[in-house]
Amino acid sequence: MRVLQRWIGVIAFASGLCATASAAELNVRVSDNHGHPLADAVVTLVPQNAAHSPAPKLPSAPRTKIIDQKDEMFVPYIEIFRPGDKVLFRNSDQTRHDVYSFSPTKSFEFVLVPGESSKPLELDQNGVVAVGCNIHDQMITYLFVSDAAWIERSGVDGRVRLRDVPAGAWNVRVWHPDQRPGTANVVQATAIMNATESKTLTIAMATSQDSQHVVDRPHARASSL
Repeated sequence: MRVLQRWIGVIAFASGLCATASAAELNVRVSDNHGHPLADAVVTLVPQNAAHSPAPKLPSAPRTKIIDQKDEMFVPYIEIFRPGDKVLFRNSDQTRHDVYSFSPTKSFEFVLVPGESSKPLELDQNGVVAVGCNIHDQMITYLFVSDAAWIERSGVDGRVRLRDVPAGAWNVRVWHPDQRPGTANVVQATAIMNATESKTLTIAMATSQDSQHVVDRPHARASSL
C-alpha cells in the first residue's frame, strides 16, 4: 500500500510539473530610435497559425473603464479595451471640455461641464480611437481596442511581460502613437516559443522628435466600474 501511495505521489508531482511547464513567458523591451525605453507602447501577441495555437479565454463580461480629465489632461494617456467594453469620460477639472473623436473605429462628440460624466460608450470593433478636446488642443488620449489574447502596455521602463504563452510561432506587434510619420503603423517581429522557455525580445521603434510620451504624464490605469 505504501509503495502504491508513493507511486501515486510521484505521478501527481510529475503531472503538476507538466501543467506548469506547458506554457512559456515572453518579455518584450520596446525602445525608441535612440535606444531609450519607450513607455505607452501597446504590445499584442497573435499566433501565426490560430488553428494550431490555443489561446486563453478572453474576459467573458464586458468592462467599463474611466478616462478622467484632470489638469487639462486625459488620464490615462493610453487605455486598452476589448471589443464590447465601454468607456466613460469624467470631467474632474474646473473648466468644461469638448470631447471628440473622428476615428472610423468610434466617432463622437459631447461637452462635459465640471463634475459631469458622459454616458458609457461601447467600443464594438478593433482599432485605435484618438480622442481630443476642441477647447484644449494639448489634450489627447488613445483608446486601443483589440481582441488579441495577449496584450499589454509598456511602463516607463519600456518593458512588457506576456505570461502563459503556448509553444509555437507568434507575431509580436507593437504600436505607439508617437511613431514617426511615414513608417508602418505597426512594428512586427516573430517569436518562436518552446513549451518551457522564457524569452526576451527587444524591438526598436522610430519615433517623432517631439514625442509627447516624454512629458511627465500620469501612467495610472483607468478605474473600472
